[in-house]
Order: sequence, then C-alpha cells, then structure tokens
Amino acid sequence: MAFPKNFVWGAATAAYQIEGAAYEDGKGLNTWDIFSKRPGMTFQGHSGDEACDHYHRWKEDVGLMKEIGLQAYRFSISWARVLPEGTGKINQKGLNFYDRLVDALLEARITPWATLFHWDYPYSLYCRGGWLNRDAADWFAEYTQAVAKKLGDRMKHWITLNEPVCFIALGHQDGIHAPGDKMGLKQVLTAAHNTFRAHGKAVQTLRSCVKHAKLGLASVGLPKSPASKSKADIDAARTATFSVPNSHWNNAWWMDPLLLGKYPEDGLKIFGSANIPEIKSGDMREMCQPLDFFGVNIYQHEVWRAGKDGKPEKATFPPGIPMTTMEWPVTPEALYWGPKFFHERYHLPIAITENGMGNCDCISLDGAVHDPQRIDFTQRYLLELGRAAADGVPIEAYFYWSLLDNFEWGYGFRQRFGLTYVDYPTQRRILKDSARWYAKVIKTNGACL
Repeated sequence: MAFPKNFVWGAATAAYQIEGAAYEDGKGLNTWDIFSKRPGMTFQGHSGDEACDHYHRWKEDVGLMKEIGLQAYRFSISWARVLPEGTGKINQKGLNFYDRLVDALLEARITPWATLFHWDYPYSLYCRGGWLNRDAADWFAEYTQAVAKKLGDRMKHWITLNEPVCFIALGHQDGIHAPGDKMGLKQVLTAAHNTFRAHGKAVQTLRSCVKHAKLGLASVGLPKSPASKSKADIDAARTATFSVPNSHWNNAWWMDPLLLGKYPEDGLKIFGSANIPEIKSGDMREMCQPLDFFGVNIYQHEVWRAGKDGKPEKATFPPGIPMTTMEWPVTPEALYWGPKFFHERYHLPIAITENGMGNCDCISLDGAVHDPQRIDFTQRYLLELGRAAADGVPIEAYFYWSLLDNFEWGYGFRQRFGLTYVDYPTQRRILKDSARWYAKVIKTNGACL
C-alpha cells in the first residue's frame, strides 16, 4: 500500500500539555493554570507547570522530530503567552518563542502547522465572561492577528480551534476540564455559538494576513461504522454519524454551522427553542468561512446497523474487544468510515489531525521503550486510512498524537500517548520502538504497511 504522492506525515502536540514555563517570561495565566490547582481535579494533583519543559528543550524536541523524519509538526500556541491579558499588549518574549520554533522547524525541513487554540483560555478573559461574552470572537481575532503578523510570512497551515465540543462540554457543562463550570444548556450552547463566531473571525483574519494560507479546524470525529457491508447498514451508519441525539457528543452540531452555515434541524428540535442561543443577523455567515481542509481527530467509532423498523440502531461490541489504557475500544475502521462520511458531507480534503493510543509504556531493562501495541494499533488504523484514500477520499495528512508523552489533562501524567517516552523527573527523552517504526512508514510513504 502507498499513500498519495504528496501525503504529509506528522505528529502533534498542544502548548499546555508540553511547554511548562507556566509563569516565565511574562506569560499570563490561563484557565488550566487555575483549574489544575483545584484539589481533586487532576490525577494526583498533576499540572502543566513544567509538563515536558518544551519551552526550554524545544531544540532537542525538533531534533527528535528530525530523527523520526516528520514532514510536518502540529503544535498549538498559548494565547496567554502571547497576550497575557488575552487582549491588549503583546508579550514579545512569548511570541518570540514561537518565532524561533518555526524557524527551527523550517530549517529542519519540517512544515509547521499551528493550532491557535487548544484549550488554554486566558484567565483574564474568562473573568470577563469567556466564551459566554459575544466579544470573545473579537478577542480571538485580535490574538489571531498578533500571531499571524509575526509568523504568517513563513507559515501557511493554520488550525483555528481544537475540538470545540471538548472544551465547551467538558469544561462548561460537565466541569471536569478547565474552567470547571457546570452551566445550563442555554449557556453551554451560547458559549459554543460564540466559539463558532470566533473561528469564523479568525479565518477572516488569517486570510487578510497570510498569503496562500491553508486553513482548517480540528474537530472531534465521532464516526459510526456499519455493522455489515449491506447498503442498509451503511446508510444507517451514515445517518447516525450526522444525527444529533440528546447529547453534545455528536458531529453535526459542531461541524454543520462552520461548514454548511446552519445548525442541524434535529438538533434545534431536541435542544428546544428555549435553549437555542440568540442568533443575530450575520452570525451564521460570519462563522461559515471557506476552508481548505477538514481537520478531524479520530480515535474510535461506534457500530450501527439498520433496525427491524429500518431506523438506525446502535450495535454492541463483542465481549473482550481490545482497549487502550484510556478504555477506548480499538476500532481501526474509524479511519475508513470517518473520512469517507465527512468528505461526502463537507466536500473538503481530509487531514487526520490526531490519532493515537494511550499505552502502558516503561523503560525496559535494556534501556529501550518497547511498545508493540502502539505499533500494531497505528498500523491497523493507517491501513484503513490508506483504504479510504484508495477508494477516492482525498486524504492529505496524518498527525500521530502525540510526539511526546505529556500532561493528559485530567489524567495528569498517568496516560502515555507519545512516540517519545518522557521521564518526567529528569525530562530525559527516549524514542520508543513505535517512533522508529513510524520513521520507516514515513520513509516509504506507507508502502511498508
């Protein structure tokens, strides 16, 4: 199997999960700085204060990327490191960090893909209402402009937001992620609406500041796969993929406004008119801006089939299905049906902006880190992604999550997703077996799979 000629092989990280230096060089506080200090909110009270110390070890980390042979690196920029108060005065020391990083990546012939927001919201703006404030869209556009003016002469690939459903639902409804709020449904949907507007304004800003920009977002992909190859089951899985249950965990509510310019009708009915946020004239047009690729993070899927009444129904996994340490089922076909269904609906090239697994990794007696489960997992998923490409789905890029073991949000340092093992007490890095295997995949453009 070989992937398309210009296919991009990469790995991804996020600022709060790896950078550390939480209080250095003028960085402002973000909501995760505050949330992680609250007792009981993260595993054993872990925080990203130091994380992987990437802020000081970025040269070493770029060297690791080069050793693996990465063609692209997706990283996020810390809003509060660039604008300590979220708006207003720019922190040049913070912005210069990303300036040096981008130069080093380009020198190593690694294409930078920047994510503007990966969950670390400036605490000062949270105190002014955060995503509930309609001004949040303008705040985000101001931040976007500051970054784009500094880096846009060298960087073409930009992602506005990472997984809005996660930072809104987990952070503002369930209260298990920063900022840790438990809001009512109307407030949650209002926060989401302003997030969508922020995305749209950021896209407009990037278009005005960056020549030949390649723009997208990184959505949570929750694909449904058919229980069989029958047309009825495939149709049922497709319908289920874009239906809106009485839950935030769906695709259409978080994708349709940005890509089709409207909220899904079944979602409007289920959530109810009393909970739908105020939609002002121009809002939908503002949030639905032309994109160059559809970025999506996919780890797993559900299985659906046509019921006896012809309506889609969820099937159950067989007992003993393989699980990652996150207790997520190993379902490789997610990287076939997800890209297929998302391309059918949104008609954009697909970039897998995250895919990977949490695993029980440790340094063996021989000094190496052997992770055969991760190699097997990734090979299975990539074979399905290659099958989607062979069937005509325009797949442009794949980013393994993650380059480094890191701070895994509420799980702290308990979960290890990296191609690189991080010994946190010493910050020593060790390339895992999976990193060296991935290097061969990249070198052969997937032919070795």
